[in-house]
Amino acid sequence: MTETVRPPAERPLTGKVALVTGASSGIGEATAAALTAAGAAVAIGARRKDRLDDLSVRLRDGGGTVLQLDLDVTDEQACADAVRRTREELGGLDVLVNNAGVMLLGTIRGADTEEWRRMVNTNVLGLMYMTHAAIEGMVEQGSGDIVNISSVAGRTARKGAGVYNASKWAVNAFSESLRQEVTGRGVRIGLVEPGAVTTELNSHITHPGARAASEAMHASMRVLQADDIARAVVYLVTQPSHVAVNEVLIRPTDQER
Repeated sequence: MTETVRPPAERPLTGKVALVTGASSGIGEATAAALTAAGAAVAIGARRKDRLDDLSVRLRDGGGTVLQLDLDVTDEQACADAVRRTREELGGLDVLVNNAGVMLLGTIRGADTEEWRRMVNTNVLGLMYMTHAAIEGMVEQGSGDIVNISSVAGRTARKGAGVYNASKWAVNAFSESLRQEVTGRGVRIGLVEPGAVTTELNSHITHPGARAASEAMHASMRVLQADDIARAVVYLVTQPSHVAVNEVLIRPTDQER
């Protein structure tokens, strides 16, 4: 009997290929680094080329195999091209991490509806476009992981976050529907829902009251770090093939809701 050769425990993703969106900062950057450290070849996609340049250098200096993608997930063709290039240049696609997102908190009354469009186009349609581009190949190969980065905001609606809440509830619903669709096909759908995390998202909020409230909440507790979420992603995608961890809710110890 031929013995199955397994990758070393410290690099369980050796031989695998991952694609991470929104990789220029925060959770995406940390996740790309964690997947590379676990042995995966990683395609990193985002709009900020200078940030991707820096990340690419760091990952390659650490011995990683990296493909850099100029990627705006609101462009459906760009999403299809990113998946195609990943498969052609890295030899496949085993893990897709849909991380790209924006958090433009603010009241519904008096809102700048352009901010609503940005959130829906990025948080919802961008994630759907990337998934649509990747899913058929995963089903055909009989394996793969799609990990969608949602939020505790996809579970608990709060004043001043209505449209952001709506976008993350959409991610949760889409993920569960897709999970049911591909059950039995070897493809796993994972959902990671962070609570308060130290990232750039707060700095993008333009509504003064919403930004102050978010900053105050972060200042009141020991918030999560991007690496905390990256470890959860690696945990999901390194489970044995018969184990599907479909949902991980991660709050700071000090966060009430």
